[in-house]
Amino acid sequence: MSNNIKPLAIYLPQFHPTPENDAWWGKGFTEWTNVTKTSPQFKKHKQPNLPSSTGFYDLRLEEARLMQEAMAKEFGIYGFCIYHYWFNGKRLLNEPVDRKLKNPKEDLPFLLCWANETWSRRWLGEETEILIKQEYSELDDQMHMNWLVNVFKDSRYIKVDNKPVFIIYRPTHIPRIKETLKMFREIAKENGIDDLYLVGSNSHSELKDLFELGFDDVLNFQPKLGFLPLSFNEKFNFKRAINNLKFGSFNPFHKIYAYDKAKALMDKRPLHKYFPCALVGWDNTPRRGNKGIMVVNKTPEVFKEYLLKDKEELIKQNRPESENFIFINAWNEWAEGNFLEPSISEGTAYLEVVKEVFKK
Repeated sequence: MSNNIKPLAIYLPQFHPTPENDAWWGKGFTEWTNVTKTSPQFKKHKQPNLPSSTGFYDLRLEEARLMQEAMAKEFGIYGFCIYHYWFNGKRLLNEPVDRKLKNPKEDLPFLLCWANETWSRRWLGEETEILIKQEYSELDDQMHMNWLVNVFKDSRYIKVDNKPVFIIYRPTHIPRIKETLKMFREIAKENGIDDLYLVGSNSHSELKDLFELGFDDVLNFQPKLGFLPLSFNEKFNFKRAINNLKFGSFNPFHKIYAYDKAKALMDKRPLHKYFPCALVGWDNTPRRGNKGIMVVNKTPEVFKEYLLKDKEELIKQNRPESENFIFINAWNEWAEGNFLEPSISEGTAYLEVVKEVFKK
């Protein structure tokens, strides 16, 4: 059964300029802007993290997307789980998906994860200094699914028993979630799709029983930053100041965690079946500066250890082959220190781990 596991890498499309980001962050802004302007927060802090063989790609280019797909195939990634941004009928960062849909050469399987959070200048989902607000309504549910069904019919779209897989990142943010999921299924059927395979993500330490809300499955998302002590506390804390000294930081406000200890704290599993989610790493100081959360001491060897554990967890669930997915966060979250893509400092080491763990 282990040979049938399909690894899916979570994929960020924010590597191309948009009019909205130009207005909010400055002309030509992309995720690379944050990545390249960062610097170490303390002596042993590994920043900046920079790409090696891929270069600073622009996802509007077919060559860049084909390069990523070829690399994913080479190292055993079955498909991409692409973040999808929908705000009351408005889509953002949509160029990579729109261009893929029109291009049969881009044949890597994919699915969409609706990242249904309000955008703010804080980069962590807090609703302060709002840039664009996430709002919900019955009319918006209808518009949303009427757009989605055309994507679901794409032959490359990932399905479970012919049911398109659709993930919702923050399901408990939707006020009428049961009604929304019911409407999604009804509209899909009206458009010739037998049913949907709806997955709720328990992101940010949300451990509510998502099956009760009408979901078919759960993505046990990582990281669960809310389980890290003082991770959202920006006031002085003596215990944290002492902890930071162990890592060589004299800044008492830094939020620094060792990878293995952070993983142990965040390892909260749902009671029922779930898709495991392996975390490559975390360091969002490129986005948040000295207020960022830094998970340090990550290595390919430790990543492999936890990826093997996630693989064993999935095998224990004894799922049918059609739903035998394991998620890896992330393919290219460069400004969060969370990426499989080759870097100058570590080369293809993390991709090599994936290839080894899931080799046929």
